[in-house]
Amino acid sequence: MAVAEFIPSSSFTNKTNVYSSQFSYVSTQISQKRRFSLRPLPRSHYSQICCSVTSKEVQAPTVVQTDDPKKKPECYGVFCLTYDLKAEEETKSWKKMITVSVSGAAGMIANHLLFKLASGEVFGPDQPIALRLLGSERSIQALEGVAMELEDSLYPLLREVNIGTDPYEVFQDAEWALLIGAKPRGPGMERAGLLDINGQIFAEQGKALNDVASRNVKVIVVGNPCNTNALICLKNAPNIPAKNFHALTRLDENRAKCQLALKAGVFYDKVSNVTIWGNHSTTQVPDFLNAKINGLPVKEVIKDTKWLEEEFTEKVQKRGGVLIQKWGRSSAASTAVSIVDAIRSLVTPTPEGDWFSTGVYTSGNPYGIAEDIVFSMPCRSKGDGDYELVKEVIFDDYLWSRIKKSEDELLAEKRCVAHLTGEGIAVCDLPGDTMLPGEM
Repeated sequence: MAVAEFIPSSSFTNKTNVYSSQFSYVSTQISQKRRFSLRPLPRSHYSQICCSVTSKEVQAPTVVQTDDPKKKPECYGVFCLTYDLKAEEETKSWKKMITVSVSGAAGMIANHLLFKLASGEVFGPDQPIALRLLGSERSIQALEGVAMELEDSLYPLLREVNIGTDPYEVFQDAEWALLIGAKPRGPGMERAGLLDINGQIFAEQGKALNDVASRNVKVIVVGNPCNTNALICLKNAPNIPAKNFHALTRLDENRAKCQLALKAGVFYDKVSNVTIWGNHSTTQVPDFLNAKINGLPVKEVIKDTKWLEEEFTEKVQKRGGVLIQKWGRSSAASTAVSIVDAIRSLVTPTPEGDWFSTGVYTSGNPYGIAEDIVFSMPCRSKGDGDYELVKEVIFDDYLWSRIKKSEDELLAEKRCVAHLTGEGIAVCDLPGDTMLPGEM
């Protein structure tokens, strides 16, 4: 069995720190045991991975130059071992390995999500995966803890785990970027302040994706305010198709399905064609006009129009806030599940006649919604990671008036972050403080 030892050299020429921690499992043939502690490794650092092998194996040290712009972030523990996937493909019907980068990887949402990704639940039981985990200087030890748990879980599809604090390292060659990390709204902070602080994070991450990620990377923005953060991100990544950026509104769709199922006395799987229109805020519009229960229009099954327009809509809009009151913290597990649902909706063909919700770039939309914002709308996919907007939807005065209110809010948010999208001086005239669940 090959055993990896990480032997760092003394070449330091770059101030950017990338953190890694390796477990050294030393052969009993080595007389003196060595222990390695966590310390920063500059990007220009040369590292050598040696293998302690049995007598039947050939020892072949591999030298990796980390200042190469194509160099992957430092690997973690057992994931530093080299796997010959081509040889394994001769005996396993595995696909080509994909690279998934996750920001905010030391947080609660990621703690639920990463194990679903590694298990094959998201991309399938035949899809090897490399995880790149982005954290902050303060969270680096927590990132190591996450990597240790992934290591100990023995997922056969998980071939690489890399941790780091530099998005230009962690997003290298990413085919999926799941941007969870964002600062929470603190006491006394105005909504405009939150837009600016988190907008700066996503402007930088957009630039990093533009420079080093796959040209067809799919980006799902979770960190709030996610619609406008997605807009900032795509505006800073001009070399990546704007269509590839999504703002997560799938949790809102799931919540809407739950409430409709409860009211109709059916299970969730009987509810379909549910759309969340607009912003991931309390102006979001859960659409009951186009939704169906057992294939019938919701309004034919639930005849209480007052409940649909008032109680149902408000429950979905404020569900996150109520959960915080009950649970003492914002949703994590259900958010992770909704990220899984969002990805699977893009990599799995949409069932005939159904659709799903996701926040996407509005340019060219068929509904008359304002151009150049990120707005949640109904979509379908052929399972190739791409999507198309659904055209066969209907509107009434109630639905359209609510959609326009959310549109106005997003246009105001766009003006508030103009300095981050390259569109001039920011002017913040937000129509109201529609606090997002989990901001406080």
